[in-house]
Amino acid sequence: MAKQLRIEKLQELIKQEMSKMLLKELKDPRIGFVTVTDVEMTGDLREAKIFVSVMGDEEKVKSSLEGLNSALGFVRREIGQRVRLRFTPEISFALDTSLDYGDHIQKLLLQVEGDFKDDDNAKRSGDENSGRE
Repeated sequence: MAKQLRIEKLQELIKQEMSKMLLKELKDPRIGFVTVTDVEMTGDLREAKIFVSVMGDEEKVKSSLEGLNSALGFVRREIGQRVRLRFTPEISFALDTSLDYGDHIQKLLLQVEGDFKDDDNAKRSGDENSGRE
């Protein structure tokens, strides 16, 4: 239990430090509007997968991931200096599509709600017309 708590704290610390680096230190023009959404570390703290969300079209997503991967050495060195661990974890980036999926679900729900209101309005107008005869 204590080990899992330590892993969670380190994940959160790496997430915060990576967000700071994206905001202030990574100057690659390929990196667009990128947000760190989550960090997963292995139990031995040797590997860390950083999940990022990128705003934009498919080309922007691809170029942002290329920019992040090219800065991998810098990111690992900075994480090693800021987060005091015996071994600096191997860093990898992964695209987090959960925000896009949530947006898609929201659009579908709004569409269903609109269809429901249209059906309800059609029934009401049909009931009003039949009551007048």
